[in-house]
Amino acid sequence: MKIKQLSIFLENKKGRMRKALDVLAHNNINIRAMSIADVSDFGILRLIVPVPDRAKELLEANNFLVKIGDVIAVEMSDEPGGLNAVLEILDESSINLDYLYAFVDEKEEKAIVLLHPEDIDGGIKALKNGGAKLIPPEEVYDW
Repeated sequence: MKIKQLSIFLENKKGRMRKALDVLAHNNINIRAMSIADVSDFGILRLIVPVPDRAKELLEANNFLVKIGDVIAVEMSDEPGGLNAVLEILDESSINLDYLYAFVDEKEEKAIVLLHPEDIDGGIKALKNGGAKLIPPEEVYDW
């Protein structure tokens, strides 16, 4: 149930993020989800793409520093408190989150949250035991 995520380290310079996204666009790699976090000198662009290994290879060939890590995709209700229900499961199992990002799947009228807990395997186990609906990689990459 682990979803591969690209983390691209970007210098905080004009046009740098666009250049990374251009590499993907010119190679017909669609972005399924994205998040950016920045610090003063650099940012971390996190992406979910259908072909993470290929995207990493292309970005590295264009002088980007890229790591592949894992996140968990969880379906939640698209209503007030939907995310709290997922977070409660993790809290009750003492699973700490490093970060998360979410989006709405308008076709299905539900929301998806991508979670990166400190303990990914523990997070998966806790979410399954708590009754959360985990979304498999094939479905995530095919959104």
